[in-house]
Amino acid sequence: MAAPDTKLDVLFVDDDDELRKGLVNYFGQLGYHVDEAANAEIALEKIQSRAFHVAVLDVLMPGMSGVELLEKIREDNSETEVILLTGEGTIETAVEAMKLGAYDFLTKPIRMKQLDAIVQKAAESGSIRKENRQLRALIKHSAPKHHMVGDSRSMEEVFRLIERVAPSDKPILIQGESGTGKELVAAALHEASRRADKPLVVINCAALPEQLLESELFGHEKGSFTGALASKPGLFEVADGGTLFIDEIGELSPALQPKLLRVLEDGSLRRVGSLKERRVDVRIIAATNRNMVQEVEAKRFREDLYYRINVMTIVLPPLRDRGDDVLLLTDHFAGPGWEFEPACRKTIARYAWPGNVRQLINAIERAKMLADDEVLSKENLPPEVLGSAVHARATVLAADADLASLTRARVVQALQHEQGNKLRSAKALGVSRRSLYRLIEKYHIEPQELTL
Repeated sequence: MAAPDTKLDVLFVDDDDELRKGLVNYFGQLGYHVDEAANAEIALEKIQSRAFHVAVLDVLMPGMSGVELLEKIREDNSETEVILLTGEGTIETAVEAMKLGAYDFLTKPIRMKQLDAIVQKAAESGSIRKENRQLRALIKHSAPKHHMVGDSRSMEEVFRLIERVAPSDKPILIQGESGTGKELVAAALHEASRRADKPLVVINCAALPEQLLESELFGHEKGSFTGALASKPGLFEVADGGTLFIDEIGELSPALQPKLLRVLEDGSLRRVGSLKERRVDVRIIAATNRNMVQEVEAKRFREDLYYRINVMTIVLPPLRDRGDDVLLLTDHFAGPGWEFEPACRKTIARYAWPGNVRQLINAIERAKMLADDEVLSKENLPPEVLGSAVHARATVLAADADLASLTRARVVQALQHEQGNKLRSAKALGVSRRSLYRLIEKYHIEPQELTL
C-alpha cells in the first residue's frame, strides 16, 4: 500500500467495533495519524482537545447521531472535514447532512481504497478553505479602502506571492496597469510582514513636483527654501522601522534617484538644506505602470536603482484578464441589497475595463446613484461602458503597449519561484526550455534578479 502524500490526522467514529478497528488498522498502515471513538460523545471530547483534518462518522449510533455530531463539529471546529458512513436506509439523512457541511458520504459496505481517496480530497479541500480564511483575514486588515477580491488563477498567484515574500525585508516591485490595486498589495505585504506594527507610509511620485517630492521623501530644515518656515522630517523618517510604499516610481526625477539609491544601499539620508546624516530602517515597496526596462534603456531611470527595487516582482493582471472576477468585484462593490438586471451584468462582463478595478468602482457608484429601487440596469452604466465592442478592443490594444514589461516580469517571477530551475520554470510558464532561454536573452534577465 502506498503512503499518503501528507501526514493527516483522521478520527474514525463508529459503534461497530470490528469496522472501526479495521479502519484504524488500514489507515494506520498507510501512514495516517489515526484515532477512534465508539460513540459521538467520546468523539466530541477528542475533537475538542485535538485538531483532526478529517473525521469519518457513522450516521446511526446510540445516543448522539453522526448528523448531530457533525453540527457540533461545525459549531466548534470548522477546519475538520467530515465524511459520513451510511446504511441504505439513511441515504436521505446523509444527503441532508451534506447541506450542513459534510464533505461527502459513502454507503456501507465501504471499499477502503475509495475511502482513502475521499479522505485525501477532503483534507485538501479543508486545507484550501483554511488558506482562504487566512488570506481573507490578512486582506481585511491590509486593505486601506477595499478588500482584494478574486478567484481567478492569476489572482491566486498574487495571493500566494504576497504570503511568500511578505516576511522578507527585501524591496518589492509591483507592476500593473493603473487601477489594478497596487496599493492594496502593498498594504497586504506590510500587514503580513514583521513590520506590521510599524507605519505604512504611502507617497505617489506622479502627484508632486520635484522639489516638493524631495522634501516629502527626505525632509527639510528651516529656511532651506522659500516657504520652509520650520524643520520637517521626511516620509523616510516617518516610516522608520516600517514600510514606505512609493507609487509611480517610474516618475521619479533623475535628480532624486541617487538619493533614493543611497537610502536603499545603507539606510542613510540627509534632509534638504542639512549636512547631518540620518539613518533609517525602512522596507521599500515600489509600484509602476511603466515599462521599467525601457526606462532604463532610455537612460531615464538608473539601472542600479532598478535592480535595487526589483529584487522581487509581483505582477497584477489587468481586469480584462481576470475572467469572472469582474462579476465578483461587481457584487462586492455594489454591496448588500443591490440587484443587477441580466443585461447590466452581461454588459459589465463584456467590457474591457481599460481603467481596471478603479474604473469599475466608479461605474458601480455612478450606476447606484442613477438606479431606481436598488436595481441596477444597463442604462445606469457610463456611456463608455455602453459603447461599441470596437471601443473596447481599442482600449485593449492601447493597454497592450506595456505587454513586454509584464511578460518580462512574469518570466522573472517564474524563475524566482522555481529558484532559477529552467526546466520547472518553462513548465510553469507553458513554454519550451528553448523558448525560455530566448525570453531570458530578449529581456536581459540577469542572475541577480532571481534571488530574494
